[in-house]
Amino acid sequence: MGGRVTAVLGPTNTGKTHYAIERMLAHRTGVIGLPLRLLAREVYDRIVAQRGPSVVALVTGEERIVPERTQYWVCTVEAMPLEIGADFVAVDEIQLCADPERGHVFTDRLLRARGLHETLFLGSDTMRGAIAALVPGANFVKRDRLSTLTFSGSKKISRMPPRSAIVGFSVENVYAIAELIRRQKGGCAVVMGALSPRTRNAQVALYQNGDVDYLVATDAIGMGLNLDIRHVAFSSTAKFDGRRMRALYPQELAQIAGRAGRHVENGTFGVTGEARPFDEEMVDAIENHRFAPVKKLQWRNAGLEFGSVERLVRSLEAPTSNEWLTRARDADDVVALKALAEMAEVRDRVRSPADVRLLWDVCRVPDFRSSSTTEHAALLARIFEFVKGGKVPSEWLAKAVSRIDRSDGDIDAISKRLAYIRTWTYVAQRSGWVEDESHWRDETRAVEDRLSDALHARLTQRFVDRRTSVLLRRLKQKETLVAEVNDKGEVMVEGEFVGRLEGFRFRQDASATPDEARTLRQAAVQALRPEWHLRADRFYNAPDTELDYTEQGGLMWGTTAVGKLVKGAEALRPSVEGFVDEEAGPDVAEKVKRRLQHFIDRKVAALFEPLAAMSRDEALTGLARGFAFRLVEGLGVLPRDAVAEEVKALDQEARGALRKHGVRFGQFTVFLPLLLKPAPTRLRLVLWSLWNGLDEFPESPPPGLVTIPNITEVPKQHYTLSGYHPAGSRAIRIDMLERLADILRTKDSRAGFEATPDMLSITGMTLEQFSDLMAGLGYKGEKGERPKVKAAEPVVPDLPPSDQPIPEEVSVLAPVPEEPAAEDAPVEMEVFYTFTWAPKPRFQRPERGNRPQGERPNRGDRPQGERGDRPKREGGGDRPQGERREGGKPQHGKPHGKGGKHERRDGGKPQGAKTFESRPPRAEKPIDPDNPFAVLAALKAKS
Repeated sequence: MGGRVTAVLGPTNTGKTHYAIERMLAHRTGVIGLPLRLLAREVYDRIVAQRGPSVVALVTGEERIVPERTQYWVCTVEAMPLEIGADFVAVDEIQLCADPERGHVFTDRLLRARGLHETLFLGSDTMRGAIAALVPGANFVKRDRLSTLTFSGSKKISRMPPRSAIVGFSVENVYAIAELIRRQKGGCAVVMGALSPRTRNAQVALYQNGDVDYLVATDAIGMGLNLDIRHVAFSSTAKFDGRRMRALYPQELAQIAGRAGRHVENGTFGVTGEARPFDEEMVDAIENHRFAPVKKLQWRNAGLEFGSVERLVRSLEAPTSNEWLTRARDADDVVALKALAEMAEVRDRVRSPADVRLLWDVCRVPDFRSSSTTEHAALLARIFEFVKGGKVPSEWLAKAVSRIDRSDGDIDAISKRLAYIRTWTYVAQRSGWVEDESHWRDETRAVEDRLSDALHARLTQRFVDRRTSVLLRRLKQKETLVAEVNDKGEVMVEGEFVGRLEGFRFRQDASATPDEARTLRQAAVQALRPEWHLRADRFYNAPDTELDYTEQGGLMWGTTAVGKLVKGAEALRPSVEGFVDEEAGPDVAEKVKRRLQHFIDRKVAALFEPLAAMSRDEALTGLARGFAFRLVEGLGVLPRDAVAEEVKALDQEARGALRKHGVRFGQFTVFLPLLLKPAPTRLRLVLWSLWNGLDEFPESPPPGLVTIPNITEVPKQHYTLSGYHPAGSRAIRIDMLERLADILRTKDSRAGFEATPDMLSITGMTLEQFSDLMAGLGYKGEKGERPKVKAAEPVVPDLPPSDQPIPEEVSVLAPVPEEPAAEDAPVEMEVFYTFTWAPKPRFQRPERGNRPQGERPNRGDRPQGERGDRPKREGGGDRPQGERREGGKPQHGKPHGKGGKHERRDGGKPQGAKTFESRPPRAEKPIDPDNPFAVLAALKAKS
């Protein structure tokens, strides 16, 4: 039974672990078993610091550091060596004997682990009765807590005091809380039992060094981790124990809450989030460490039989008659053993007790991946197959490790790879399982270290605002912050990026709390004061080529917004508003505003100079001056139908005076051609939108397009201001439309005409698209087909007939057709449109006198081709306006009927015009090419 056995019992923060380390170092050899490998690593580091690495071993499931002259063994409880005969043995957190998952391991150590000279069991006072009953002659030492633990109620995370630990019971809960703290508090460290020791130590160092003031953890911190925690907050009081969700027991809550307050410093505990506050009985139990004693310990038979798999399973399921012990439920290793026993390929390979023992060792490989039973059993079967046949092949293991050795991806991806490599680290630690054991132990450890570093980096990147944490540390130390601005406008405080200077506005980074943001902004503004004045001087002296305006009224300096246009006293005199922070001062704001106003004033004056010249012309008087004012109001473009009466009232002298300023009286629009260029058009839309108070400004069409889509939702006025006239499904540019109108006036719109190549060239449309455009202009297009006429041979001018090119059909060089064309060969057809003027009637004239209905049809009701179907002249209604040329001659070429010429009034309306019946065209008789008289008659008729 060994030497004396002592149970050191008491609550957390009593110095039990520290006492055990002192007692172990007082002996020549010793073994200490700890509940977590994280805690084992912490104790190992403490002993190494006192005795050096050459005499201290660390043995966990995935890590094995065993020097040749080992004297002290620091292990997880499952990995404790019981056969070495150490002078001292200690087991920490012995109350875990009652844990449903791992309790049977702690109970086995309580019953069988003994030191030659001294044995210590460390844990809660609730174990006193069980230890007294199961370990006769044990001594008991009670230790009191060194500090006071007090309940502080419920607090929001935003009001959590510094040096707090928030406890969650799932990875998703921990990550959600950590993300919230990062946004509200600048960052936190994350500690979970699933982390590798390297990652956990790096995260703990982040907290212990003061880089962050908050720690988010699972219940892993309740197992002896010594951290500088002043307050523990529970985000939940229930957890999943591997089988079901259950409420935490009072002693479990006390174990975690006891992490608050280290040594003699008092601590507090409470709840946060959705956790309900503790009742009075629970608070009293935790504060005064009064809990119900443990009545039953989890137990599993340690006397295993390896004669066969069935006998092994029966020995594992053996019952106990001890009233203090209860048989533990099947752990993961027993579940895996039963699953492998069902596999025929595994069962056939187990032929001896040594095979059964090997199979049991394989089944004890932990499921680090938290996979399903079937998936984990398949992996164990493969490992057993390898080990039974010899060892795990290096090539196969190398492929498995290489797939894992990647440090890219997010936290979840790296965590999964870390769980996978822990499996192979565990396998490599087993003696005789792999080839070249030292190589694979080092290789798997190196991969785990790389993944651990990558996971720490991802956790820090996601949950720690490094800039804020560094600056908060400086602020707490009452140091003066040093700030600077680089040539890119980036504002750096203490070497950390805090924002950007965009023009004359400071854009602070948004990842700081309001209190921190005010401090950071104050430091940044101090550095920006000289920069603002230097930048204002540079901006004021910048050429206009560096400035521009956007189609939504913004004012840009290069790629930076420095102001915007606002409505002024007149449409052509907009005002400006500069984007300048108040901290820059009124001098900077005024200088920026003056420079922007100079820019836009010069831009308007340059692009709208024709309008300004027309406004200043004192020679324009009367109606001409009034019409010039209308043009200025319309920013150089007016729809003809909107000013028809005013145009009609202008005499030729007034029109001539306006034409001197570039005004063109088109059939559809009155405009200044110079103001239809892209630059004036773009500015006109901005100025008009400002003047009319639009929230969203229409954008100018891309330059160079003759037509653009006619969108029904877009107001017609927007097209007019853009320099386009909607017609059909397209809108045509105003100046090209007037060129088309000039050609249309030369056509007989009553009898009908076909589209010419010039018309299609002007519009850039196909024949079908042109037909739709003409319909939008008031013309009716009738589609037809006819045989395609072969184009005549080209005639070279200034050459006598004898030197003209020989037609191909009579040339001796022409290719001989293979066979003559058939008489019934298909004739190639072409499509054509005939256009006639057919405007929609705008109104019905009242009947004159007592004329009966239907005696004389109204103009709008006449059939096509009678009379009045032709467009009227200037100011005369629906037919195209007969605008006169500069010389005063009428620009019309419409043929007059047989009834005589039409006399014109000043208004352009026909007087005394007769109504003509439209005659159908006569059918042309075929011409006999052999009759010269018929040919001559036909030529004479055509001429």
